[in-house]
Amino acid sequence: MSEVASPPKSKKSIVKYDKTTYLTWFETMYRVRRFEEKTLFAYSQQKIRGFCHVYIGQEAIAGALATGIRPEDKVVTAYRQHGVALARGMDSNSCMAELYGKSTGCVKGKGGSMHFFSAAHNYFGGNGIVGAQIPIGTGIGFAEKYKGTDNFCVTMFGDGAARQGALHEAFNMAMTWKLPVLYICENNKYAMGTAVTRTSNVVDMVKLGLSYDMPSEQVDGMSVEAVHEAFLRAAKHIRAGHGPYYLEIQTYRYRGHSVSDPAKYRSKEELEEYKEQDPVFVTQNKIISENIASQEEIDAIIARIDAEVDEAMDFAEQSPYPLGSELYDDNYVQQDYPYITD
Repeated sequence: MSEVASPPKSKKSIVKYDKTTYLTWFETMYRVRRFEEKTLFAYSQQKIRGFCHVYIGQEAIAGALATGIRPEDKVVTAYRQHGVALARGMDSNSCMAELYGKSTGCVKGKGGSMHFFSAAHNYFGGNGIVGAQIPIGTGIGFAEKYKGTDNFCVTMFGDGAARQGALHEAFNMAMTWKLPVLYICENNKYAMGTAVTRTSNVVDMVKLGLSYDMPSEQVDGMSVEAVHEAFLRAAKHIRAGHGPYYLEIQTYRYRGHSVSDPAKYRSKEELEEYKEQDPVFVTQNKIISENIASQEEIDAIIARIDAEVDEAMDFAEQSPYPLGSELYDDNYVQQDYPYITD
C-alpha cells in the first residue's frame, strides 16, 4: 500500500531556513495578496469583467511553488490561478492587463482571468473546464518522461474537480507508466458553495491515491514551510524515477468561489478561525519575531510590491484592447513533422 501521512501537529516556532528563503516566501505571498485585492477593486469598478476567482487565503501554496520546484518543471492548474502564475514568475503587468482584456496581457487579452499561459515560465494555465487540467498535466508528464528529462509536471486541482472521472483515469495511467507528475489537490473545503462533506462519502481526500498505490500526503496548506517541505519530498521521489506523487493540501479561501459569490454557506466564526492562520501575516510575524529580518526590510518589500501592483493597474488601464482583425490569430500553430511524408 502507498504511504499516507497526516499533517504535523503545530509545534513551537522554529527557524528552519535562511533569510533569503523566508523573504522569498513573504514577497511571493504578499505580491499575490496585493494583486488579488487590486483585482477585486478593479472588478468592483467594472474594469475587469466576466468570471474572476481570487487566490486570497491560499498564498502559502504559491509561496512554496517559488522555492520547492525548479523553473524547468511544468505547472498546470485550474481557473483560480492568478497566484500560481505570479509564483511562477509571470510579471504583474502582463497578468493584470490580461484581466483587463488588453492586448498587452500574457495571452493578448484573449484568455482573461481563467486562461493565463506562458511558455517562457513553463506555465500551462489556467483552465476553465473543471478537472480538464488533470489529464493535461498527466500528458505533460508523459512528454517529460519521453524526452528523458528529470523534470515533472505539477498538476493542481480543487476538491470539487477531484470528483471528476478523469482524475481516476489519469491516476491509473500515471502509476502504470510511472509518469513524473506531482498531483496537488488544493482542498479549500468548498466546491463553489458545496462543502466536501456533501459531495462524497470519502471526505479524507488524501485517500484518493490509495487505489493506485500512489504515495500520498496530507499537508497543512496554511503553512508555507509545510508545503515547501512536502514539495521537496515529492520532487525527490519523482526525479528518482519512481512515478507520481499526490498531495492533498488543506487550505482555505477567504473570499467566495468567485467575485459574485457572497459565501453565505459558511459561518463568520469559521472564516475568522482560518484568518487567524493567515499565511501572509503568520510568515511576516515570524520573520520579525525571530529576527530573521528587520521591520525596515519587510516595509521595503511591502512598499515595492504596492508600487508594482499600482503600476500594473496603470499599465492595464493605459494598454489598448486587441484589434478585431486579430480575432483568429494564434488559434493554430503550423508544425512540420519530418517523419511524416506525403
